[in-house]
Amino acid sequence: MKRQIPLLIVILLGFTFVIHTFVPSKLSMDFYDWYQSWIKAISPFMVLLGIMSLFMVNSNKIQRKVPNWQYSVVTLLSLVATGAIGFIWGTQEGTPFMWMFKNVQMPMGATMFSLLAFYIASAAYKAFRARSMEATVLLVAAIIVMLGQVPIGMKISKYIPETATWILNVPNLAAKRGIALGVGLGMVATSLKILLGIERTYLGGGE
Repeated sequence: MKRQIPLLIVILLGFTFVIHTFVPSKLSMDFYDWYQSWIKAISPFMVLLGIMSLFMVNSNKIQRKVPNWQYSVVTLLSLVATGAIGFIWGTQEGTPFMWMFKNVQMPMGATMFSLLAFYIASAAYKAFRARSMEATVLLVAAIIVMLGQVPIGMKISKYIPETATWILNVPNLAAKRGIALGVGLGMVATSLKILLGIERTYLGGGE
């Protein structure tokens, strides 16, 4: 029953929302509004479940002294400290919580995104080496697109920005639409497997 009841709930709600999307009616709209109200009501419990899971996973790492377990200590201490500061002083402008957000969270996020530039440059260097005809085409297209995004490209030649725009709007967009179609079909197939009860790994694995 521990697996059958959640599976039945997923199937019933899944098909209900499919019907609501493709065959809307007053009954389905009322049910959707009622469901949205319940989602707001149970969302704090979902947050609580996420916090409990975070504590369980990281506590297990600390107890087992797995590699880099010190980061789990930092994670739990940061979670407790941030939550306590938010509950005590609130989250309004000028509170210690907002100071931590602006002076700790935002700089760390900016640092992570800035590091992505070096990873992208490293990946581009490995991928764009002209070892074959396809790699050469990719390398030339990448150089044209990058030059077309900066002022120096216009100074080199007025055709570089135009060519970069054509590459982005024609072959690049065609490839993106093909990928999007493939992703969409994959989502539909996976959704049908879940709704029909074929895919059950979200219940914890196994049959």
